[in-house]
Amino acid sequence: MNSLRVATYNIHKGVQGLGPARRLEIHNLVHAVEQFDADLVCLQEVRGVNRKMQRAFAHWPAGDQANFLAPEGYEAVYRSNVITRHGEHGNALLSRWPVLGHGHHDVTDLRFERRGMLHVTLQVQQRPVHVVVVHLSLIPASRARQVQALGRFVQQHVPDHEALVVAGDFNDWDQRLHKPMALLGLHTFEDIRLPTFPARLPLLYLDRVYVRGLRLLHAQVPHGKAWRSMSDHLPLIAELGWP
Repeated sequence: MNSLRVATYNIHKGVQGLGPARRLEIHNLVHAVEQFDADLVCLQEVRGVNRKMQRAFAHWPAGDQANFLAPEGYEAVYRSNVITRHGEHGNALLSRWPVLGHGHHDVTDLRFERRGMLHVTLQVQQRPVHVVVVHLSLIPASRARQVQALGRFVQQHVPDHEALVVAGDFNDWDQRLHKPMALLGLHTFEDIRLPTFPARLPLLYLDRVYVRGLRLLHAQVPHGKAWRSMSDHLPLIAELGWP
């Protein structure tokens, strides 16, 4: 295998619309994930359990959305960031490669926002690869502190000589995080325009894949009516190469 394909997608909890127009999109998202044909799929706003949605939709999946979305043969890892009166949601990783271990690191910085990082270690062709799935704060100063927390976490848990992928929804409207991420040795696609939000008229490059110890080869954002309907974000798909 000469490359590693990584997709990141904020799935908006598998539901779109408001009020009477609200509709279940999780079944369409199954086909979307299959179309990625990605080695790794990093997901944000993934439901674990939600009793309110179970009552509202007859075809609501019986288990958590991560396992429901995982193509045959993939391993699914899900960890909750937010627990509410009706259920929970968080980040997930779907992997074509064996999972060696995983953990959750709380990076909550504000009382009204629960945020966490999902860290998964994989075995990819006899090489360890670390993946961190993130969904950062809506507040710029909080995002900056969360990147600092990411740096401390990486320093403690990811050896310098092992490959690292950090992917997810960075909520970084003005791209201020490129520099602090680069100071951590993490780089992303900066020379091409890859807006992913809002899905109906994408203007903002919120969803990203940063890497250390891997090469950035190519990235794309799928477009079209179906993609505009499934979530408020579009997915980003990146091809990565070995050094």
